[in-house]
Amino acid sequence: MTSVETSSAVTTDESRLLAAIDREAEAALAFLADLVRVPSDNPPGDCAPFGEAAARALEGLGLTVERHPVAGETCRAHGMVSATNLIVRHRFGDGPVVALNAHGDVVPPGEGWSRDPYGAEIVDGWMIGRGVAVSKSDIATYAFALKALAASGLPLQGTIELHVTADEEAGGEIGPALLLSQGLTKPDYAICAGFSYEVVTAHNGCLHLGMEVRGKSAHAARPETGHDALRAANALLTRLYAHADDLAGRRSSVAGIKGPSCVVGLVSGGINTNVVPDKVALRLDRRIVPDEDAAVAEADLRAIAAEVAASHEGISVEVTRILLARPFGPVEGSDRLASIVAARASAVMGAAVATNGVPLYADARHYSEAGIPTIMYGCGPRTLLEANAHRADERIPVDHLAKATKVIALALRDLLSV
Repeated sequence: MTSVETSSAVTTDESRLLAAIDREAEAALAFLADLVRVPSDNPPGDCAPFGEAAARALEGLGLTVERHPVAGETCRAHGMVSATNLIVRHRFGDGPVVALNAHGDVVPPGEGWSRDPYGAEIVDGWMIGRGVAVSKSDIATYAFALKALAASGLPLQGTIELHVTADEEAGGEIGPALLLSQGLTKPDYAICAGFSYEVVTAHNGCLHLGMEVRGKSAHAARPETGHDALRAANALLTRLYAHADDLAGRRSSVAGIKGPSCVVGLVSGGINTNVVPDKVALRLDRRIVPDEDAAVAEADLRAIAAEVAASHEGISVEVTRILLARPFGPVEGSDRLASIVAARASAVMGAAVATNGVPLYADARHYSEAGIPTIMYGCGPRTLLEANAHRADERIPVDHLAKATKVIALALRDLLSV
């Protein structure tokens, strides 16, 4: 994919729109700070309190907010305690529906912070706090873009929806996927949380598998009377790492994505030092590039487990799918959406903003899987590393909040122009 170099000339009406966003810049930063100060760590995923706080903050901007609580049993089935999805709808007239999706749940802060992770302090032009980049800043970006357009008086036709969800860190199945499956929204386009210097049109998928190796315990003095699950698990790990090495040699055709990967992230098992282990559990993470078939990727891993079990007497391997997030890629109409956003972003950011893929996975895939042209764009620096995303001292440049808001507002103006 190539960079979009062109940009639309800013009209007098649009100049007034941009000036209105500048006037709201401090209010937008205060709005974001208020969101960061409400913990919404996932896990444990008790995110309904954040949903209510976000709803009240949005209502404070004069927006009408629909609250859609997720049933407790549904939350628990997806490893969470509570969640409330929010929808804001503003209808300008007949025309396309554009959804703006950002999530309020965040990874736990962890260690190593130089500032309070929930303090939203501004230091040397950066706001620091957990979730400030991923992706509470995009809730602010989208809300203030909508507010500015609603007050602009520009002749627009269509509807803008803001979707604030709370389970992206757990897979998005009870956030965007639920909103779409329940028919609560039927957008024609979707823009999802991202960063300011690239328009993302593809991302990796992710498969999490649990593999439980079962054997038979025995006294360590008579190991031949048991079936050593750890010995079999060692063989399984050897095969999995060989598979990972093979994957590392493959390359994706999508710019910004290198290739697939496989990592064993958790290993547990055994009874005691003097006992032949009867059970060892593994959990692995398989990243799936857009060029791949998720079903084939899973079948390959299941075949490896079956082969190891068959080659070790008294051993079985049970494989359980924990998570499958399919890769996100363009659908019909995505190119137009990406071109509009890239052109506006290039003009506002003062640098060519390219369309790329990213190796992580996010909620954008849920919209794309529903056939909705989808891209990722929002507030943030150039890279995840620069933002310290999912690390200590997560941060964004404070001036990027207004810049990203301008990009989104102008792109929405292009999409909804009469």
